[in-house]
Amino acid sequence: MVIVGRVLPSVIRRTLPILAPLVLLVGTFSCVDTERVLVQGPLFDDPPAGSEGFLGYSDVEKGLPVCGNCHVGQNAEWQETAHSRAWEDLQASGHAAESCEGCHTVGANGNFVVDANVGWTATGDPRYWDVQCEACHGPGLEHVTNPDATQPLASIKVGVALESGCGECHQGVHNPFVEEWSQSRHANESNHAIENEECQGCHEGKGALRAFGVEAEYLEKDSDELIPITCPVCHDPHDARNEGQLRFPIDVPDVNANLCMKCHQRRAVPDPTSSRGPHSPQGPLLLGEDVGWRPPHFAYDEGSIVGTHGTSRNPRLCATCHVSRLEVLDATGSFVFNASGHLFKPIPCLDANGVPTAQDDCELERRSFASCEASGCHNEAGARSAYVLATTRIADLVEELEALLDQVPGSEFDTSDNVYTTAEGSKFNADLGAIRSSAIHNPFLTEALLTASIKQVEGDYGVSPPVGVVLENILGGEGN
Repeated sequence: MVIVGRVLPSVIRRTLPILAPLVLLVGTFSCVDTERVLVQGPLFDDPPAGSEGFLGYSDVEKGLPVCGNCHVGQNAEWQETAHSRAWEDLQASGHAAESCEGCHTVGANGNFVVDANVGWTATGDPRYWDVQCEACHGPGLEHVTNPDATQPLASIKVGVALESGCGECHQGVHNPFVEEWSQSRHANESNHAIENEECQGCHEGKGALRAFGVEAEYLEKDSDELIPITCPVCHDPHDARNEGQLRFPIDVPDVNANLCMKCHQRRAVPDPTSSRGPHSPQGPLLLGEDVGWRPPHFAYDEGSIVGTHGTSRNPRLCATCHVSRLEVLDATGSFVFNASGHLFKPIPCLDANGVPTAQDDCELERRSFASCEASGCHNEAGARSAYVLATTRIADLVEELEALLDQVPGSEFDTSDNVYTTAEGSKFNADLGAIRSSAIHNPFLTEALLTASIKQVEGDYGVSPPVGVVLENILGGEGN
């Protein structure tokens, strides 16, 4: 008997030496002479002409890429992602068109290949259906022919000019992820933050991946190039265990487990050795945990007064408002734009067509509160009214507290003695309240911290706010 076999995935090939003695043992007790020969065949069929080294599937029916014959773990994870069914989803969409196929198949999109006429586009071979490994890693023929010589690593760059990476497909008026991201602060980190090694765990792409514990190899991993917070920092190309293939969940109310709060939780409480105020306290403030300076007589009934944005009534937490999709229609009801929420602005300014922009200084009337309405908690008018009320009340309290602190001796703000004073703690709370988003992330807790700080400063230092400030706040409150 002759056993003829094709080369199997590496995990099986590694098992053969272990199985061989067992096969021989069985042969010892057999009554029939057998000859066992393992004939080593190719892992893949030669790609068709015009493919330019793209291998695609080794088994179309089973959805097994050639790469998956060896990279078993990555392949198993990939098969759970939307990329693995991209062709099927396109066909089932009801609007499949040839112009869409380049982003639902293996070819030049997503990698550094310049010639667009490769893979599916050149051959029309079903082996190139779906967004397989090579879509991001590039053609694999050279690698499988000589694995030690070439490593087709993917890049974590996005391709803002839409010439490579995620940007080649995740763009356009229907899915403008990259166009919006490129205008966001994630894409436009300040020079100080991205260049400062201490800040790179949140402000630089490679640093953030290291901070997240990501050990995967990628093209820029060992380079000195500074890269902003790109798509692969937050999204795992291989893993679909979380919504949107995010590296961490967004619905967990835990600053150490929630994706957004991995970074948006820095210096939420005062540092007695530093005069610097709050840095990115949004996560703890949203949840009402470990945030702000608590005056000695601070009283806050968390059971009856809670910021509902951070409770189970808002399961998607930060993402509810900051990553909200919005379909823009014109006056006739025709489609104009489908905002992806990747400006990360909860109440964005709108242009003349109603499309969200990266602008920050527009009038309130030009802002969209659609994300609040989509959450199911407010209608747009109610959200706008609540925003005005909360921001006005907190701005008045910040102004009153700062007027009190102006009367406190400067020595009370000296952090060199490592003694944290009422003045320093209250200044921290004033800075916390001055962050515009504090009025939204948790207006009740912010107001409670400011009110308690005002009372503490008045009692400890015997000062009172100027009459003009009090009258202005009273009259201003009545006006609103």
